Amino acid sequence: MQPFQPATRLAALVLAATFGAPAVALAAEPYPCANLRLVSPYPPGGTTDILARLISPSMQQTLGVPVIVDNKAGASSNIGTEFVARAQADGCTLLLGNNTGVVINRNLYALRIDPVKDLRPVAYVAAMPLVLYVNPKVPAGNVRELLDLVKRKPGTYNFASGGSGSPQHLAGELLKLQGNVEMLHIPYKGQGPAMTDVIAGQVQIAFETTAALLPQAQAGRVKPLATTGSTRADAFPELPTLMEAGFKDFEVTNWYGVFAPAGLPDALTTRLNAAINTALASPQVSAKLAELGSAKVAGGSAQDFAGFVQAEVPRWEDVVKRSNAKVD
Repeated sequence: MQPFQPATRLAALVLAATFGAPAVALAAEPYPCANLRLVSPYPPGGTTDILARLISPSMQQTLGVPVIVDNKAGASSNIGTEFVARAQADGCTLLLGNNTGVVINRNLYALRIDPVKDLRPVAYVAAMPLVLYVNPKVPAGNVRELLDLVKRKPGTYNFASGGSGSPQHLAGELLKLQGNVEMLHIPYKGQGPAMTDVIAGQVQIAFETTAALLPQAQAGRVKPLATTGSTRADAFPELPTLMEAGFKDFEVTNWYGVFAPAGLPDALTTRLNAAINTALASPQVSAKLAELGSAKVAGGSAQDFAGFVQAEVPRWEDVVKRSNAKVD
């Protein structure tokens, strides 16, 4: 994936409040809501939740109102995504969404909304490759050894994901397809519960973002084998990419951004975009994003992000088709 690259403009955007207005103008008028709800459509502990809680304190300070992270998990993020799409377009309810809920699920589920049409992109927050990992007791030290093991013991090894249609699920289906192996997919209501069961040995194999996996790998609770980016991940520089391991065009990246209900006025969109860019530009947040393995693509204007989302729609349609993914 080649996401837009606005990071070099981020500081200028923050200072100019995206369209040239002084940064102090952000606080010139009271924010129109008593508090702002930032919905994470996954349970606590996953990457979406981590990112929402990472940017919310700075947003709260900039906007001058409490920013409350609200976990509305379930149905592979469809519950929280639909909740925000149906909310009033008044700036009081936002979504910390990702490619699963916004552009992938529309290819797999009979949704009551179209997230691409019913949500307005506000700001790009992060992009992270996935890591293929296993329970430490799985006797495989690399991807080829893992696939040989799965072939020798059919029905023994399963793979987990945070929900049908998630990038983690699609990555597992692509691994099955390109590795010519059979594994049962076990979907969970979020990546946190999926990783918990891999650590416990209830499921053996999964994919996870660099952000969520890093502390578990450092503690020795999981064994990482490879990453899914086009280049090696800074958080796991010792791991080969799956393309390095011989899997052609195996690139799966999770991206995250803030969305509002469609119809949010331009002025509020600009104000929220600038507040999020301010959060992303802070030393604490930018350092944490780097630690979590996020690619340096965050920030930029709402228009840039909207164009990026539109470009992602056909790309993920193709990934879904190639993976032969089906909802369980």
